Amino acid sequence: MSSASGPLPVIDVSPLVGPGSPGERTAVAREIEAACRDSGFFYVSGHGVPAELVTRLDGAARRFFRLPPQRKMEISMDRGGRAWRGFFPVGGELTSGRPDLKEGIYFGVEGAVDDPRPLHGPNLFPSQVPELRPAVLAYLDALTEVAQSVMRGIALSLGLEEDYFASGYTAAPTILFRIFHYPPSPPDSTDWGVGEHTDYGLLTLLLQDDNGGLQVHTSRGWMEAPPIPGTFVCNIGDMLDRLTGGHYRSTPHRVRNLSGRDRLSFPFFFDPGWDREVPPLPSRPQRDGGRPRWDGQDLRAFTGTYGDYLLGKVSKVFPQLRAEVID
Repeated sequence: MSSASGPLPVIDVSPLVGPGSPGERTAVAREIEAACRDSGFFYVSGHGVPAELVTRLDGAARRFFRLPPQRKMEISMDRGGRAWRGFFPVGGELTSGRPDLKEGIYFGVEGAVDDPRPLHGPNLFPSQVPELRPAVLAYLDALTEVAQSVMRGIALSLGLEEDYFASGYTAAPTILFRIFHYPPSPPDSTDWGVGEHTDYGLLTLLLQDDNGGLQVHTSRGWMEAPPIPGTFVCNIGDMLDRLTGGHYRSTPHRVRNLSGRDRLSFPFFFDPGWDREVPPLPSRPQRDGGRPRWDGQDLRAFTGTYGDYLLGKVSKVFPQLRAEVID
C-alpha cells in the first residue's frame, strides 16, 4: 500500500477511513509504525477529502492574501482576544525567538464568544472574501475525520484498540488550523519562512501547494518533503512523543521558500482535549533507542494538562498577546 517518494513513504489510509478488513487495517498500521519510528513524517493518500474542497480553500486563501494590508488587518489577531484567532503580518510570528518570513491566519473550531478557555471561541473571517468561511469550516470537519482515522492506525500500531484515542484523548480534541503565505525569498537567502521546530500536539496534517520548501530533519539529515498531488504530509507531535515514551519521536522541520513564487500551506493540528493530561502510555516502555530530541527537552518532565503545555508554547510565538490570553 505504500510507495516511495524520496525518503518519506506514501501511505494509503483508505482502509482506516472506510470499511477496510482487519488485515488491511493492520497492514496500514505497520506502515505507520515504520514511518513513525524512522522519521515521524509520511504522506497520507486515500483520505477521501474532495479535491473540489481543496481547490475552493486554496482559491479563497489566495484571494485573501492579495488584499491590501489594511484590509487584512481588519481581522488582526489582536481583535480575536483570548480565542487567539485572526491575521498576523510577515514577521509577526516567532520561531525560537526569530521572526518568520510568513504571514497567516489562525483558525480553530467555531466556538462561543463567551467560552472562558484560551484559544477557544469564534473565528475571524474577512468580509471581502466571503467564500473563505464556508471553505474553512468544511475543511475543518473533513480533516477531523481524516485525523481520527490516522489515529486509529496509530493506536493499532502501538498494540492498542483502534478506538483508544477517539474514546479518550481525542474524544473532544483540540483542533487548530492555520493558513500561511510565504513570500518568495531571494535565492541566496539564509532566513527561514519558519525556523526549525516540532509541533506541539498529536498529529499534523499539512496541505501544501506545488512550490515546495518543507524540510524534515530525519536520522539521515535534512531532507526535502516535496508536494505530492492528492496527499497530505502527516507528522507526529510532542504529545505523541510523550505518550510513547519517545518510541515515536516528534521530528524537527522548517520551511524556506526559494521557488520564486508565493507559497501557501495549510497545517491542521489535531491535539488532545484541552483539559486532558497526557501521561506516557502504561503499555509503552521508556525510549528504546533512536536519536535524542533536537532541543534537549525531556517531555516526561512536564506535568499538567495539554492546554497548559500548549499555552506555554504558543505564548512564546506571539509574546505581545501573552498577557491577554493567559492572564
